[in-house]
Amino acid sequence: MPSSRRPAGQELIRLRERLPADVEAVLADYERHLRLERNLSEHTVRAYLGDVVSLLGHLAPPTPSDDRIGEARARRGHTDGDHGGGADSTRPGSDAVTRATDTIRSGAGVEGRTTEVTRLGVDSQAADTVDEPPLPVAVADIDLAALRGWLGGLRAAGASRSTLARRSAAARTFTAWARRRGHLATDPGQLLMAPRPHRTLPGVLRKEQAAAMLDAAESGAAEGAAVALRDQALLELLYATGVRVSELCGLNLGDVDYSSRVIRVLGKGGRERVVPFGAPAERALRRWLDEGRSALVRPDSPAALLLGARGGRLDQRTARKIVHGAVGAVPGAVDTGPHGLRHSAATHLLEGGADLRTVQELLGHATLATTQLYTHVTVERLKAIHERTHPRS
Repeated sequence: MPSSRRPAGQELIRLRERLPADVEAVLADYERHLRLERNLSEHTVRAYLGDVVSLLGHLAPPTPSDDRIGEARARRGHTDGDHGGGADSTRPGSDAVTRATDTIRSGAGVEGRTTEVTRLGVDSQAADTVDEPPLPVAVADIDLAALRGWLGGLRAAGASRSTLARRSAAARTFTAWARRRGHLATDPGQLLMAPRPHRTLPGVLRKEQAAAMLDAAESGAAEGAAVALRDQALLELLYATGVRVSELCGLNLGDVDYSSRVIRVLGKGGRERVVPFGAPAERALRRWLDEGRSALVRPDSPAALLLGARGGRLDQRTARKIVHGAVGAVPGAVDTGPHGLRHSAATHLLEGGADLRTVQELLGHATLATTQLYTHVTVERLKAIHERTHPRS
């Protein structure tokens, strides 16, 4: 089945560079709206813009210039092959590159799979040898038929229901904004229907598995190595608080209140919340700060709570690797990362008797509907309570 990934970032950049100046001005205004007015995260802004660029690319018909671009790339490949002592048979000719250009434009190509340009290894600099004219598209071209065609291309390429639902939401957000700003006479997104996503949660650890993971981290930190102390603090905090990995890596030293044993977290949409943590997490954190952090800190290190091996702020990718490694060492545990620990924390809170509103506040969910996803794992506990307390059970 084809992948439902977006095209490579360079392809989206190239596609955006070909948009007419007036369309680019609209996109720039929309970007400011997402960043400044809605205060969305960098990742969300990038995703929303990429979806709009993808939609606009779908609207553009094939142009004769694409053949010239393909021929230029093919000539570039032939020349490079000569430098190597002969033609490189692995480089595609103009037909393949032209197909790749059309693939970028089609809904299937933008969402359905990595473009042939990337997959076949075409030198991205080859396109620089040919001036690419602006694509003949306009924001006013977006109507219900265009939206349906774009989503239809994604679906045909194998995009999941969840992917289609998210793309539809991004399109509706843009068309609603464009209508308010006068770029569209009507809002076609209001009539756009999309399948409801299958909302599923990653596998969660059982309580004894989480305990085994943290016991192993404590044993590893017993030798006093700075990285091991940091990893223990990271695992303890993730499980104790249920915060997102981005929130944890974004913490600074001043965000921890030891007297109240809470951390101040800046979540999605710039929403700040206070999350408590327990005594085990406090012990691991204090030991990291007292014995480990000084070994990694550098003169130019930030005031980050957790540092990487080179003294910078701990990277989210490194944190994910740490969690996957720690969970993978637990026999029988599902393969999961920081998000799985977040779900595990929420599940164990509910199993322990916490109410949904409390868990919602701790996790920083904007709506209670998101938190309700966790209730599926507590059905057995609810059945047991019902059988024990209801007179007609």
